[in-house]
Amino acid sequence: MPSPKKPQIKRVVLSYSGGLDTSIILKWLQTEYRAEVFTFTADLGQGEELEPARRKAELLGVKPEHIFIEDVREEFVRDYVFPMFRANAQYEGQYLLGTSIARPLIAKHLVDIARKVGADAIAHGATGKGNDQVRFELSAYALEPDIKIIAPWREWSFASRTDLLTFAERHQIPIAKDKRGEAPFSVDANLLHVSSEGKVLEDPAQETPAYVYSRTIDPEAAPDKPTVVEIAFENGDPVAVDGKAMSPATLLAALNALGHDNGIGRLDLVENRYVGMKSRGMYETPGGTILLAAHRAIESITLDRGAAHLKDELMPKYAELIYNGFWFSPERELLQVLIDKSQEMVAGRVRLKLYKGGVQTIGRDSPHSLYDQDLVTFEEGAVAYDHHDAAGFIKLNALRLRTLAKRRKKAAAKA
Repeated sequence: MPSPKKPQIKRVVLSYSGGLDTSIILKWLQTEYRAEVFTFTADLGQGEELEPARRKAELLGVKPEHIFIEDVREEFVRDYVFPMFRANAQYEGQYLLGTSIARPLIAKHLVDIARKVGADAIAHGATGKGNDQVRFELSAYALEPDIKIIAPWREWSFASRTDLLTFAERHQIPIAKDKRGEAPFSVDANLLHVSSEGKVLEDPAQETPAYVYSRTIDPEAAPDKPTVVEIAFENGDPVAVDGKAMSPATLLAALNALGHDNGIGRLDLVENRYVGMKSRGMYETPGGTILLAAHRAIESITLDRGAAHLKDELMPKYAELIYNGFWFSPERELLQVLIDKSQEMVAGRVRLKLYKGGVQTIGRDSPHSLYDQDLVTFEEGAVAYDHHDAAGFIKLNALRLRTLAKRRKKAAAKA
């Protein structure tokens, strides 16, 4: 019987990958809570076959009609990745938030399914030391304030991987040979990125082993000839690559392929987790790295200086909100309105050169460009800018500096 301290849960929706850990969680929910388990598996473009997850769930006693496997790639890129890239969001100036931005989408679907099937709770497999537990749960509570959330890693008594494997064997959960030992590192993947953390990556003084990388070739092994690509934008979002219109997910996949082939998007990062500790991770974001460079390039000719600088000032706060799990917060939504307003004229084409891990802008044009060649040219001609006006402009801006300098001189003379 369930412990009297535990809430009475009749139905629970589990975020389920089909891997060993979430399979153990599935069986644990059935045995510990005596709950009817529904599973949700999201196709976020992680590059894995998802039908094995269906078969594994059925093997563990989940009814076929209680298994939800959904292709959310277009929704993920359209409604989460692209809005984030309109802000040029980078956590701590480097991380393109590939894991962070996927969590609110998963939480949304867990809550939607819970409503649909009348579940009492949702469950996830995030550990008690990481950021993901915060992201899943803040998102779920924002969407359904009274939802119950089960986080097995914070509840169960398993103290080691041996305990988990013993539980799996007792309940006849299939264990692949490569899962019997300690995993060399953990991986999270979706269409935007792959992140790798733990074990062989825990010492930040050591270089990331070559076998960790999966989304990019070694930049040193990339082609000796650069690849030139053109990306078209409308309202701040990419809409075409080399003149070919594409859906959001298809476009990001195309940029991923280009990034992979040119060794673009590797990041070795020590970051500050929201839960209070530092962690070292290796991220591969090939298409996102290309997209960020292209978006900043098209903004450079279409955004007014004041708007561009304000966006850059707000970006760290926006990125931090996503990293910390506040995608569905009012402050993130308010910032999104401002950011989206800035993108109304962010349209045009950007040409980039991809070469051995680098992304270089080589051209950009827009029907809404604010760049005026007549204004910036050194050649004489009838232009709206009078050089003589600069003298007064400089004197007005220098007024307070000159006043301060005079005060210093007076103080020095009295000393």
